Amino acid sequence: MKTIKLFVLGLVLFAAIAVQAQVSVNINLGTPPPWGPVGYTEVRYYYLPDVEAYYDVQSSVFIYDLDGIWVQRTYLPVRYRNYDLYNGYKVVMHDYHGNTPYIHHNDYRKKYYKGYH
Repeated sequence: MKTIKLFVLGLVLFAAIAVQAQVSVNINLGTPPPWGPVGYTEVRYYYLPDVEAYYDVQSSVFIYDLDGIWVQRTYLPVRYRNYDLYNGYKVVMHDYHGNTPYIHHNDYRKKYYKGYH
């Protein structure tokens, strides 16, 4: 009987320690920007036709052509410093899941021209 009581006590202590040892980690990688389209939390890229650039939600960077080279920056080129991301049109790229969204840039440029709405 004494052995059973000690076993139960040990089991209760072990459970109490295990419960306190649980750590909740919440990392929001790839959180959409505040100016992004609402309701598309699972999408990785947006195409911004007015500036001919892409936004990578996962990495929080813009991807654009800089003198023939596709670069990733946390900011848009200087010529678009006054561009309003909140009111600019955004194309949600549901159909692309790779790492180089610009691979079909000519198609996107034709379909979603500057000023497209």
